[in-house]
Amino acid sequence: MLISIDKRILYEDNHILIVNKFPGEIVQGDKTGDVPLADLAKEYLKNKYAKPGNVYLGVIHRIDRPVCGIVIFAKTSKAAARMSEMIKKRDFKKYYYAITCAGLNPPEGSLRNYLSKNEKMNKSFVKDEVDDKNPAWKLAELNYRVAKKFDRYYLIEIELITGRHHQIRAQLAHAGAVIKGDLKYGAPRSNHDASISLQAYKVEFVHPITKQPVVVECPEIITP
Repeated sequence: MLISIDKRILYEDNHILIVNKFPGEIVQGDKTGDVPLADLAKEYLKNKYAKPGNVYLGVIHRIDRPVCGIVIFAKTSKAAARMSEMIKKRDFKKYYYAITCAGLNPPEGSLRNYLSKNEKMNKSFVKDEVDDKNPAWKLAELNYRVAKKFDRYYLIEIELITGRHHQIRAQLAHAGAVIKGDLKYGAPRSNHDASISLQAYKVEFVHPITKQPVVVECPEIITP
């Protein structure tokens, strides 16, 4: 029996479903065979609306397995197509919180690097400058603000401009601010639940059907 996600719904209307993902969950099915969040969302819609047969659900974006926070699904193909186009055009704002092992200097600014994904290692590598003719390296940009300093860690707010593989994880590590628990990118120790301290905490966009502004935030933000 699938676990209900009723209490994790952050937003729902006739076209969109936004869910708060737990760390450790996968958004879509993979080789592990674990139940993905997309299947839980389909089961939720099937039960809530007594839908017969297969339920349509479009995955608008994904976040890494050890990351928690906002995941957006489309309940109609029209919404899915329009939202995918919005993301391509960057008419869609995504904000994250990261708990890091060091701060950033200056405490507010932007990171602009080039990332290349190594498929075998499932890891992205960073360079500050590359040959523009090399297609393996993709421009990666984000804005950041050091929001709070704890005894041993820092809370950094991030606005993601581009959406590269492991972008926030790789860029922060390259800048000297490794995310807590992120062993792959240099953290000294893992988190107790195998998560990393990164949360997709807010999204802002214009509704693809109603054209009204939508702002959705997680009810709680991560702490060390």
